[in-house]
Amino acid sequence: MNGLGAVDDNVLNIPGGQYRAMGVRAFNPQTRQWLIWWVDGRNPATLDPPVAGSFENGVGTFIGNDTLRGRPIIVRYQWSEIAANSAHWEQAFSPDNGASWEVNWIVHSTRAQ
Repeated sequence: MNGLGAVDDNVLNIPGGQYRAMGVRAFNPQTRQWLIWWVDGRNPATLDPPVAGSFENGVGTFIGNDTLRGRPIIVRYQWSEIAANSAHWEQAFSPDNGASWEVNWIVHSTRAQ
């Protein structure tokens, strides 16, 4: 896609066991925003709604609407501490239209050698 997209394959180890998931990213040159979709290997027929955003001052912030247990939430992904071989990522949910955020997932990524 000439730098306009990326896919990552994830192996996640959680208390319930290991599973795989996939992040799919596409860049829109007109809006200068990335769209990110998440595909959970435990339910691969369902594509989560995308988050959209961009990088500013070394931090990528991506926001989208979703539901959790039947209630609307806002989802936020943030990428930071980006280096040649590592990065920090957080996911947070807001049940109150962004007035407060609960960080519920933190990932420290390193490039496979």
